[in-house]
Amino acid sequence: MRITLKIWRQAGPAAKGALATYQLDDISEDMSFLEVLDVLNETLIASGEEPVAFDSDCREGICGQCGVVINGQPHGPEVTTSCQLHMRSFSDGAELTVEPWRATAFPVIRDLVVDRSAFDRIIQAGGFIGANTGSAPEAHSVPVQKRKADRAFEAAACIGCGACVAACPNASGMLFMGAKVTHLGELPQGQPERWSRVAAMVKQHDAEGFGGCTNIGECSAACPKEIPQDVISTLNADFRRSKGGKR
Repeated sequence: MRITLKIWRQAGPAAKGALATYQLDDISEDMSFLEVLDVLNETLIASGEEPVAFDSDCREGICGQCGVVINGQPHGPEVTTSCQLHMRSFSDGAELTVEPWRATAFPVIRDLVVDRSAFDRIIQAGGFIGANTGSAPEAHSVPVQKRKADRAFEAAACIGCGACVAACPNASGMLFMGAKVTHLGELPQGQPERWSRVAAMVKQHDAEGFGGCTNIGECSAACPKEIPQDVISTLNADFRRSKGGKR
């Protein structure tokens, strides 16, 4: 395959960025997208140029670090992470525009790397269990309704990649936050701090500069783990209750 990459290059947070164009030949359709970036960087280093900075870790679709926007779509055209996107998803001669996440709360560090520590601060604000539960309990020691267990498991699949923020016109982080609130809120261990947790997380979310949800649905459509949009409804319901609404 021959592909043309138009990649966002930015030397630092305060620097002015621009798209740079690179052409690569002999790309295998079985390569992952990140392997293509590796090939490009080997070429740039060999010619004495600065390699393209991008995030990655597990390269197995688990950690969520690899997120980039490809032709306007977070993680690209498939429902998967950027590291699990393969070049057979594109045609020979394709032109791909590659950009970092675009959000006030995710400032660009360099090239395709953004600072997603805003998500960490939301978790620190309330997304945890304060009680010391010791080691993992025996599976049947705390009864949980199957419906609630299944929903908690579904919400726990969120890897915090930030694709929901990148896809949302308002740069809202409410799908991410809804997944965390739903995960803990459906389990018995999460009940003692349920209301204070959601209030603290929403406050931190807004302080970080994320936008509000207007139910467009781009977040769940872009989510590589297919977190359902209705976790936002759970978040909103719990937030109302935290402010004195009916429990």
